[in-house]
Parts: sequence; C-alpha cells; structure tokens
Amino acid sequence: MGFNCGIVGLPNVGKSTLFNALTATVNAQAANYPFCTIEPNIGRVAVPDRRLLELQRIDKAEKIVPTQLEFVDIAGLVKGASKGEGLGNQFLANIREVDAIIHVLRCFDDTDVVHVEGSVDPIRDAMTVETELMLADLESLEKRIVGVQKKAQAGDKVSKSLLAVMEPALSALREGKTARTVRPQEAEAQRLFDQMYLLTGKPVLYVCNVDEASAANGNDYSAAVAQMAAKQGNSSIIISAHIESEVAQLTDEAEQKEFLEALGLSETGLNRIIKAGYALLDLETFFTSGPKESHAWTMKKGCTAPQAAGIIHTDFERGFIRAEVISYDDYVAFHGEVGARENGKLRQEGKAYIMRDGDIAHFLFNV
Repeated sequence: MGFNCGIVGLPNVGKSTLFNALTATVNAQAANYPFCTIEPNIGRVAVPDRRLLELQRIDKAEKIVPTQLEFVDIAGLVKGASKGEGLGNQFLANIREVDAIIHVLRCFDDTDVVHVEGSVDPIRDAMTVETELMLADLESLEKRIVGVQKKAQAGDKVSKSLLAVMEPALSALREGKTARTVRPQEAEAQRLFDQMYLLTGKPVLYVCNVDEASAANGNDYSAAVAQMAAKQGNSSIIISAHIESEVAQLTDEAEQKEFLEALGLSETGLNRIIKAGYALLDLETFFTSGPKESHAWTMKKGCTAPQAAGIIHTDFERGFIRAEVISYDDYVAFHGEVGARENGKLRQEGKAYIMRDGDIAHFLFNV
C-alpha cells in the first residue's frame, strides 16, 4: 500500500525546502515569499531498509525493490483559509486526499526570511492551521448531518451507523477539539469515520524546522512544540531543512554519514520522518525474496495473509489458498528458505493469519 503524507504549514516555514530535500528534487520552488507552491508537488522516495540488502545477499537476488513513501507539498495556509482566504479552498481540497499530515513549524530566527505573522511562534502557528482545519470540518459536518439525521429517523441502517460517528465528531469540533480526539476504536466505525474525510481526523506529525546549530538537540521553540504535541497525544521530531538540503546533495553514503556525525546527528531527517510516519499510520513491512528480486511491501498493522497477498496483486487475494511464511530472523539465521524449511521454521498459514513485520512470504493462490 502507499504511504501518503501532506506537508502543510504557514507560508515560509520551510515546507518546500524540506520537500526538496526529502525527495532530492527541485520540483518544488523554494522561495522567500508566500504561495510559491501553487500546485501540490508529489515526490516518491524509497524507504531505506537494511533488511532488504541482507535478503539480497542471502538469495543472490538480481535486484532489490524497496517500498516507497509519498510526500505531497501543499500550498501554504493563512488565517481565513476555511473561508477561502489566500489559497485556502485549494489547500483544504488537497489535504483531504492525504493519509496523514506532516505539519512543518518554523522554529528558527532569521531576519532574512519573512514570517507571514511578523514573528516566530510555532505554537501560535500550529493553532492557526488547526483552527482553520477545524472550522472547515465544522462547516462540512453541519451541512451533511441534517440529511443523515433525516435518513436515520426514517430507519436507514447505514445512516444510523454514520450518525453514530458523525455526532461525536461534530460535538468535539463545536467544543474546539479536533475530530481525531473522538476517533472510534471499532473497525467498522473507523471505516465510516474515515469516509467523512475530516481534515482534523487525520494523524499529525509535527516537524520542527530548526537552525543548523539546533539540529542535534533542538531549542526552546522545538521544546515547546514537543510539550504541545505530547498533550495532544501526537508526536514531534526535530529537523533542519537546511541540513537536509545539503545532505541530499551528497550521493556517497560514507560522505553523508561523515557530514551528519560532524553535526552530532546519527541519521538523516528522512529516516526519522519515515520511522515516525510508520508509527503514525500503524504501518509494517513484509517481504518477498528470491533469485530475481528481494521486494519490500508496506502493509497496515493487523493485515491478514490474504490482504497482504492482495497488496502484491488482487488475484492473489481473490484466489488465496495459503501462505508460506518465514520470520526475518529465521530466514537470516538459517541462510534462506531452504535452511529455514529444513529446520522447521517455514510455516503454512491460512486466511486468518495476521502478518508480522519482517515476514518473508510466498503466497499460493488459484484463480
């Protein structure tokens, strides 16, 4: 499955600079003025996973195919966006299409980079964006709920189920809370909740864009964001978009490592965003591997064997018979499928099997 994150924030907080660095492209124009990103730019990057290299070594695979992560750079938002101010309507439409939100907050002082509000205050900036998203959600639900209530009163079962998730969300928004604070736990209710496409129903990762000197340990601005995120039940990470831009220019891995270590960093911001993003969306990785290729696939945590097979090809899920599964640790310990099979580590799993992160699978099907 795809992993789709929208990079959002106020103008001039470093969104496009971060996007360019993460995707190692220059497709998004990073400039010191609002709305330099007019259309959402999409960039796909390979998800680094050293397990793939080990699988390739064991199976002598001709190539490796990593799973991919998709970033969408969305135009900056300003106050009044929910009423169409700036590029508000476009911003809101674009953000409805992403799975999660990477909210970039400016956490650095620089008189040469204009702030749309005239001063640096990441907490204020976060509230500005969140308020606009809540207002848009509130307007959307208030328009829709009347029709749903009428159908529910007439006995329509689907409308009754939808109303059960819509009413708590509307109440939360009227109280100044985000919709994700009342996200249901039951699977079917979650499906209906997601179908409402609420902006504040999406998971959020706050990215504190700091100056180079604060990249390793952060600063007072990023500390305030971390405290805010913790109270909300969200996560935050520290990144210097400037450093990421420089790292993106280094093609040699050894040079990248040396450059990062000199700054007190152990890995790139991209790696940290991927790890945080996987946790944000409850994502895991399974593999298929053989002489032709070692391939990584992204799945939702709790994914069944047939559903995982369907990620590779819909026919695999439709005609699923069983899965032959080996854990990554066993695959490495016994030097591949043959050794794992001989030592009783290859398992035959049926339709009810819940896939685990790192599983190496071979799916048997009949269509």
